[in-house]
Amino acid sequence: MVVLLWVGVLGCARAPISEDTDESAEWPMPAEEEVADVEAPEPSAPLEGLSAPPRASNFLVLGGGGEPSSNEIALEKNVRYFQRTLEALGLEPSSATVYFANGNDGQATVRYLGDGTRELFKVPEIPHLKGPSTLERFLDWVEQSARHSPQQPVFIYFTGHGGANGRNLNNNHLALWEGDSLTVRAFGLFLNRLPSTTPVVTMMSQCYAGSFANFIYQEANPKRPVVAQPRCGFFATVKYLPSVGCTPEVDEADYRDYSSSFFAGLSGRSRTGMAVASADYDGDGRVSYAEAHAFAKVDGETPDLPLSTSEDWLQRRASRKDLRRFVSAPIAEVSRTGRPEQRYVVESLMKKVGFIPELSWNKNLKAAVPRTEEQAAYVERLRMELINIGMREKLSASGASPALAVLERLLQCESGTWDSPASGPRTTGATP
Repeated sequence: MVVLLWVGVLGCARAPISEDTDESAEWPMPAEEEVADVEAPEPSAPLEGLSAPPRASNFLVLGGGGEPSSNEIALEKNVRYFQRTLEALGLEPSSATVYFANGNDGQATVRYLGDGTRELFKVPEIPHLKGPSTLERFLDWVEQSARHSPQQPVFIYFTGHGGANGRNLNNNHLALWEGDSLTVRAFGLFLNRLPSTTPVVTMMSQCYAGSFANFIYQEANPKRPVVAQPRCGFFATVKYLPSVGCTPEVDEADYRDYSSSFFAGLSGRSRTGMAVASADYDGDGRVSYAEAHAFAKVDGETPDLPLSTSEDWLQRRASRKDLRRFVSAPIAEVSRTGRPEQRYVVESLMKKVGFIPELSWNKNLKAAVPRTEEQAAYVERLRMELINIGMREKLSASGASPALAVLERLLQCESGTWDSPASGPRTTGATP
């Protein structure tokens, strides 16, 4: 078993916890009941696929901490980077609805470190800021979207803090301003107010974010079928781990977090304006969400374990026998049926940890034990990727039509991108 000596990194230990949790020094692994020997339920009615991958044109950003002490400047800068990413892809930053912390009330709530590491506070400085990041504003946005842009595919970005539900990690929550919180279940139920045909894509970078992969299910319950509305998402880490990125440090060159890598992969530009290697792994001339997610798995030098909805859905279906098989077979054998972005992840992570493709994950681990928490995360990301590939191949071979229909629609949703009028990222770097 890989051991990870993790702590609350870069301020994310401040995330609220709704029940007591055990912060063990050992690498946290899913509980026994999370490894299912029984297949998850399928929709009672046939699930229709998407006519094409969704191209988001209705953007919402929820950001900031729940109070000044947890409202780090990195969260504000994440929103600014999101806006620069819109611009790099030919979209107007003003096209996104942005709610952040206390909004425009003029209070100095953004925490940052000045000279000599002195803690200071300033007023939020975000162009096109619409108001505070509260539950009321989120509900207003849902109602306005349902009324005025019901058919526009949605992209929701959350950059803030997440809390773990000690009694049910499938229903963690987001921490919003003024003490508001938004659980996975409530998030899914509120989105039901949009038409059942409107695709919704989320990208979340908070602690315990993987819990929000459950918003694809009825009442956010993985024991129930998926909802009719096309939904998918990308999350910084799994539901039982904190994430990194909530820092009061000012210099963005030092930032290491999932959303930084995701948007760099999507736009081709880092948050400091530098060009990055193309994430167009299938060579179709555009970068999908799934490809940006794959870029982040390799680019992110953090202890995070990034996850998507299709990956969580597949991993839930894996039996103990499946898990043993995928880590006991040669890596090259398991990964050969992967999609281009998956093979990129496997090959890149193997290089990072010195694994040999002809050997299994288990045998490699015995020969090359990770020495740092980042290396341990790479090893676990590799194991997760092998499960993702192996389970899709198993499902395809089974011919189980209802399950394949669910998976196909999740993958279609995840292969979407932004509805950009530009043919690709701009060549000029954005200012940090």
